[in-house]
Formats: sequence, C-alpha cells, structure tokens
Amino acid sequence: MTNRPTILVFDSGLGGLSVLREVVRARPDAHYVYVADDAFFPYGHHSQEALIARVVPLMGELIAGHRPDLIVIACNTASVQTLAPLRAAYATPFVGTVPAIKPACAQSRTKRVSVLGTKATVQREYTHALIRDCAQGCAVTLVGSPELASLAEAALSGTSVSDAAIAAEIAPCFVGDATDPAGRTDSVVLACTHYPLLLDRLERLAPWPVAWIDPAPAIARRVVDLLGPATASAGDCGATMIFTSQKPHQLSQALTSYFGGRVPA
Repeated sequence: MTNRPTILVFDSGLGGLSVLREVVRARPDAHYVYVADDAFFPYGHHSQEALIARVVPLMGELIAGHRPDLIVIACNTASVQTLAPLRAAYATPFVGTVPAIKPACAQSRTKRVSVLGTKATVQREYTHALIRDCAQGCAVTLVGSPELASLAEAALSGTSVSDAAIAAEIAPCFVGDATDPAGRTDSVVLACTHYPLLLDRLERLAPWPVAWIDPAPAIARRVVDLLGPATASAGDCGATMIFTSQKPHQLSQALTSYFGGRVPA
C-alpha cells in the first residue's frame, strides 16, 4: 500500500458524500474516487437480486480501473444487500454502512428509538437481527421512508424541496406523547447516508428534539483502523467524481466542502 492510498467511496447517488466528508477528515492525505451509481438510483426501489446483479460486476470494473486500496460502501441499502457477495468476489477490503442501532439504543434515556431508512433497509433480516441483538431493552420503531433519499438528492442538486414533504417522511419516527419528554422517542438512527445531507432541516422540522445518529464518524474510524492514520498532509492529493449515468452535472463547486476543499475532477 502506498503512503497516499486511494479510497473509493461508492453510493447510489450523492448520499455517500456525508460519509466521504468524515473519511476525508480522517485521511486527508488519500486520493479519493467517489462513484455515484445514479443510473440505478434509488437503490431502495430494487430487489436484492437486482442490486447484486448490478453492483458486483460494476465494482469489478471500478477496481480494475482505479486500483483502490480500500472501498467504502457509503450506502445502507447496498451494504445490507450486497456487501457479502462483494467480499466473496474481491480481495480489496470493504467498509460497509449499517444502521447505528447499537449506539442509539445505548444512549437513549426514554428507551424509544426509531430507525429511519429506505424500505429495503428496514425490511432486511440484517436490520431485524441488529435490533434483536442490540436493542438493550429499547422499543425500536422501523420507518421505511419511500422518498426522503430522493428529496435529499434533489435538494443537494439545487431543486426546491418543501418543508412539508420532508416533515411527512420523518413524522412516523416520533412516537409517544409530545408533552411527555420521558415517554417519547429521543433518538433517530439515520439509516440512509442521504439523510444527513438534510440534517439542518430534520432538526428544524422535528416535532420535538431528538438525537440524530449518523454512522459516518464510525465509518471513518474503521477506515483508519484498516489503513492507519494519515502519514502526510493533503498536499496535492486529487479527487475524482464519477456518475454512472454519464449525464452532465454542474456540481463541482458545491461539492468541494465534502472533498476537503478539493474540486473533484
């Protein structure tokens, strides 16, 4: 492995930028390749069989083309449905994204936790097993949002997204009496990497304050565990952004904060 590793970050669209931002902070010296599989977005609308058939051969092409030292699957839906076959097919190490149910339940005081994800993520046995193993006595509400990932994608792309549309997607997360802080939801797991892109609005539109649990910092720590800490400054490390649709995108300047100030090629 080189002193300046290449890290490939993969998502169905722009949601993985929330993970990329944390990984870049942890390893500013790496070269980054961000791949948005927007030609198949949203992943939550596809079966597991269709996702495996799509993602596994696509990843092979990306590995051959970019020779990454490590791959981050910055998508809950892709992780819970394709990570096992990806690891079976390729020797490159993968870091997945899974719902942060354990830390959310550990910190909940009211023992009422909601998991906000795509329909595919909340329906998977993997997610249900996490609840069985990690709920720690909490009542966990699973909320499969049909549109929030698309709303986040649209908002980042500059399209106007109404408060009402976002509020309707998150409303089922809030369980209990709004007037009783001890008996209502106090933690919401963001089980889709698109959702932290809307965090300011989620906080503002919530009917009462909750802890929004983002897995990105834990993913960044895992990357450092596998690759080691940064060994140099950012220097002239580059960044590449790839959209599988090959449609023209005018997002370079808007994305620099996620790439640690770099303008992705």
